[in-house]
Amino acid sequence: MTSKQMDAQVLIVGAGPTGLTLAIDLGRRGVRALVIEQKDAPQFLPKMERCNARTMEIYRRMGIVDQVRAAGLPAHCPMDIFVVLSLAEPALVHHVHPSVAEARAQIAKSEDGNQPLEPYQLISQYTLEPLLKSIAETLPSVTVRYGCELVSFEQDESSVTAQVKGGNGALSTLRAGYMVGCDGGGSLVRRQLGIDLSGEANIQQLRQALYYCEDLYERIPIGKGRHYHVADAEGSFLIVQDSTRHFTLHSVVETDAEMAGMFERVVAMPVKYEMLYVGQWRMNLLLADRYGEGRVFLAGDAVHLVIPTGGLGMNTGVGDAIDLSWKLAATLAGWGGPNLLAAYEIERRQVGGHNVAASGFATQGRRRWRALYRPEIREQTPAGAALRQELARVADVEQHKATEMIGAELGYSYAGSPLIAAEPGEGPKHDFMTYVATTWPGARLPHVWLDDGSAMQDRIGYGHGYTLLRLGGTKADTSALRRAFAAIGATLQVLDIADERPRDVYGYDLLLLRPDMHVVWRGNDAPAEPARLAAMATGH
Repeated sequence: MTSKQMDAQVLIVGAGPTGLTLAIDLGRRGVRALVIEQKDAPQFLPKMERCNARTMEIYRRMGIVDQVRAAGLPAHCPMDIFVVLSLAEPALVHHVHPSVAEARAQIAKSEDGNQPLEPYQLISQYTLEPLLKSIAETLPSVTVRYGCELVSFEQDESSVTAQVKGGNGALSTLRAGYMVGCDGGGSLVRRQLGIDLSGEANIQQLRQALYYCEDLYERIPIGKGRHYHVADAEGSFLIVQDSTRHFTLHSVVETDAEMAGMFERVVAMPVKYEMLYVGQWRMNLLLADRYGEGRVFLAGDAVHLVIPTGGLGMNTGVGDAIDLSWKLAATLAGWGGPNLLAAYEIERRQVGGHNVAASGFATQGRRRWRALYRPEIREQTPAGAALRQELARVADVEQHKATEMIGAELGYSYAGSPLIAAEPGEGPKHDFMTYVATTWPGARLPHVWLDDGSAMQDRIGYGHGYTLLRLGGTKADTSALRRAFAAIGATLQVLDIADERPRDVYGYDLLLLRPDMHVVWRGNDAPAEPARLAAMATGH
């Protein structure tokens, strides 16, 4: 069966942010993608609430960053974090974090490559999902089908055949060249492949509720922010959603009904509110043993389950999608070698492992200060004051671990991948908390401003294939490398950038980049074996 006779080149199971990001990126690369989702429509349920800096860089390259910003929290709103007894009492800890507008101003002045090109964006999943769906549906090669549930699948050497159930209960068959399970923590695709999750399961069970409250945000007396962590026995924390009229509260209570009283206790002011939803969720730190099998791949929560602390769940899924997308497109276009798709698991599973560990690290930090809570913390006595002071002292240090993991966001690397040129030595150490610009092969290309005020990342065209940066006026002859890529059928654009700053930050005259902006190879002279380098980079 040819790809034209199939229902899609790539069948995507699950229309969450990971599946829809994958569909949009494939669609922009001209791949026929079909997304199926068992829900009838995107649901108004609280899940993730922040796209991190790397995700926003990715959305910039996809051409959708302005739409995401416009749908999310306004750029002037503070992103501060508080540790409180309630919203009506003086804060125990107040960590100031820049608004998007303030972060942009900081980035505009940066010259050392250590800042992202895009700051984070607070946007609720129930806002992001319908937006991504609407963008996907504008792409001629993408189809999104809700009310369509995967029942089972099988694969052979050339295709995947899926049995699906429509909203009327009727079964039908879909065929595709590849399938990607973006179907969440309980992934049917993962279970049918017989792939286990390893790590810590069901660490704690909490309830989460969504509230609508028209005037609370404006009235909070201790200051506006995005997270209010409550020093109480129930481990409560209140999150401002993107509208600033909706709030979610997480707490360990026995019944759904108790979540109304918890909200009132945390707010500690008379407010008119509506409780829209209550659900239960479990804390997990789990990583899949494999990221797929044959022509079937897994991405997002199907392969890594983290505690939301640190915001690494959905954002890691977007990274999975963007790594897999160009590899699928290249393989379908005929120039991608067998190592290309095989490298997906090698590259992304190590990132998944790092981020599960980072989430655990952030959670331990929060647990440390929470463990100091005693009921007498509210007492106006020397003992009560001492307890408040000690909890605040520990929280002031530990809470940073949950909200400032820029190293985990930007510093991940694909060193060790068969698609990356190895260099002698160990390379930069991965650090959750800090990011230091590097062009060590496997790393993301650091953001640098050019002399004309444009960003280097924007100069590198989207969907172009590979890019060779020639920096600092080098006259190295790269024609042999260009011919080597052409012989394989892959595009290589050679970009001459004479500005001094990129050469200073990147440290080399020549950088070879993949379509996803990760460094394949670097040097000061043309590569000695151009055919071998091109073959390795393209998976041959």
